[in-house]
Amino acid sequence: MTIGLAVTGENAGLAAFRALEAVEKVARGAIRGFVSFVVITEDGRLVRAQTQRGGTTTLFVEGETTGTPPPAEIATARFAAFMSSGPDRPEPLDQFTAGDAAFGLVTGHRLPNVPGEGSDQPLNLTALDHLRAGASPKDAIEATLEAYPTADAGLIALDREGRLSAADSLFVQTRGDLGRAFLEDRARNHRVAVLHNAIHPKDGLAALAAGIAMDCMAPFDRTDLWLTLAAGTPISSGPTAALHADGTGRITLITVTSKTWLAGRRDGALVNIATPVMDDGRLIGHTTTDPYCVAEAARLVSISGQAEVQIGVRRHTAG
Repeated sequence: MTIGLAVTGENAGLAAFRALEAVEKVARGAIRGFVSFVVITEDGRLVRAQTQRGGTTTLFVEGETTGTPPPAEIATARFAAFMSSGPDRPEPLDQFTAGDAAFGLVTGHRLPNVPGEGSDQPLNLTALDHLRAGASPKDAIEATLEAYPTADAGLIALDREGRLSAADSLFVQTRGDLGRAFLEDRARNHRVAVLHNAIHPKDGLAALAAGIAMDCMAPFDRTDLWLTLAAGTPISSGPTAALHADGTGRITLITVTSKTWLAGRRDGALVNIATPVMDDGRLIGHTTTDPYCVAEAARLVSISGQAEVQIGVRRHTAG
């Protein structure tokens, strides 16, 4: 009946949008209808977007054009969340995504906008109050769901420190159509959590959404610079596989850990993706391309059938 996602990191607003867009393209069931989307912008404001029908194809509008990416203030937000499902949900749609710019965001799936048994406050607002009181997202969700185990809801909470947690109530855990995923890159403080139900396939869909969001924030194959690799480049053994550049944009040496590349003729992956790139003994990045190489007598003969190619490199980020 719903999918909820929260994400924190570089361009989290765009990451959340791309994740939902991907789900809409491949999933069937309760999707491509309403969206309640919320971010905390870089300058500390709570900004919302919403639509009742069409999902990401109607969520943002630029002039006369619908289906556009989010505007810059939303795309660049470091904290983002949404809840989405089929069309025509009760207004106001912001009831599905609780937020306080000073403390964090709460989304979820099923009915987090409905009070628990014996309460008059929606579950997501209860969890948000726990964040306001200083609880971590994990503790905020646990306290809320332990108090209301029969609630028909799962919650995802994200705070301003980038901490993120997600869980289903005991009642929801009895369902057979649940999907969930959690991914993080601690070095960059990038995290994403997904919960969904009644959207199919139930297996793999949450992982796709989470993976799309993480890739949007820090693409593994993002290329920041290009270096020239040419036939004739020498190959030597070393403690680690690496490309060695000369400071002018050319690779002058390839080191390998397997000595089979040093004698006779060999085809294969001499340069693998994510191979370290050194310049004057300093790590400057990792390769983003994976060419087919031919080597003979410890020298490069060809690269993807060419005498010279450009090798993509993603700059190294300390930490």
